[in-house]
Amino acid sequence: MLENTHAVVEAMLFISEKPLTIEQIKDVVDGLDANGVRKVVAELNAGYEESNRGIRITEVAGGFRMITPPALAPFLRKMYKQRRAEKLSKPALETLAIIAYKQPLTKIEIESLRNVNVDGVMSSLLEKGLIRITGRKNAPGRPIVYGTTRQFLEHFGLKSLEDLPKMEDFSEPKIIEEKAEEKVEEKKDEPAKATEGN
Repeated sequence: MLENTHAVVEAMLFISEKPLTIEQIKDVVDGLDANGVRKVVAELNAGYEESNRGIRITEVAGGFRMITPPALAPFLRKMYKQRRAEKLSKPALETLAIIAYKQPLTKIEIESLRNVNVDGVMSSLLEKGLIRITGRKNAPGRPIVYGTTRQFLEHFGLKSLEDLPKMEDFSEPKIIEEKAEEKVEEKKDEPAKATEGN
């Protein structure tokens, strides 16, 4: 293992625009296995916390990325108050919630749950890379089925679909959309990427 392993991993995380996977780190740092990567990340994080630094490393969408601590959000909002992440519309959030919780499913199944045509919303979600075609259903006409993407996990700051709030936590379907929207605001406003502003 390199003597400066921590510095190499830190530099990789700093310059990466997407979450950095364990495999990507292992490919660069010889002699480092998956457990070693996790140990280095944990030690870096411990150092940041101990010295009250303005960055942390979080695991999201199957990889690691640098973020800023939520406590610094008010300062970052002041600095970037003009910069707002593109918000998803209510119909897009509702459709996305249905897909996230019930995937894989067809467009007709989504429309039957929403009771509206979802052509435009589906096109928008596909264009944003939040959903993808996952295959075809074994049914007459072999309709296309949809599921969420890794980009969806990144957008909402989730490690995996298991991190979605449990359905039983919702007293009514609309809360799903509200929770999803809150999650976006938290992830976009509070843990801003450490590389922003560089």
